[in-house]
Amino acid sequence: MRRTLQGAAALATAVLLLTGCGSDSDSADAGAEGDKASASPSTPPKKESGQAHEVTLQVSGEGTTRVMYHAATDGFEDQTLPWTKTETVELTEAHQEVGYLVSVIPGTVTDADGLLQFAPCVIKVDGKQVADNNGGKSTKGCSYTIK
Repeated sequence: MRRTLQGAAALATAVLLLTGCGSDSDSADAGAEGDKASASPSTPPKKESGQAHEVTLQVSGEGTTRVMYHAATDGFEDQTLPWTKTETVELTEAHQEVGYLVSVIPGTVTDADGLLQFAPCVIKVDGKQVADNNGGKSTKGCSYTIK
């Protein structure tokens, strides 16, 4: 069970780190110059309109556990339970079309029988519960794609 949690945490960390990766600066600079040349001076650059959502991540239980989360910010820290984090997520037009993933992956807690299980988690968007991990019975944590 501990290996599964460590593997899931390592995988989730890798995904979060790779999400922030982009192209190298040389190709980005070349693309930016090409865009400047093709854009007409009288046309202002298109701004993407935002849509805001209040996202609440919750992990319940007693004691402490490690919690990995992604909403408007990311984190992977030991937390005292119960734990709640509320953030405002601003969606761009692209996010509104393809979606924006929010997630929380809780560590383990000791259940009533003295066995380790994943801590229960819940995600709420604009006050409505949209995801849970079945009281800690699911090993996948909680995730939801906002559109």
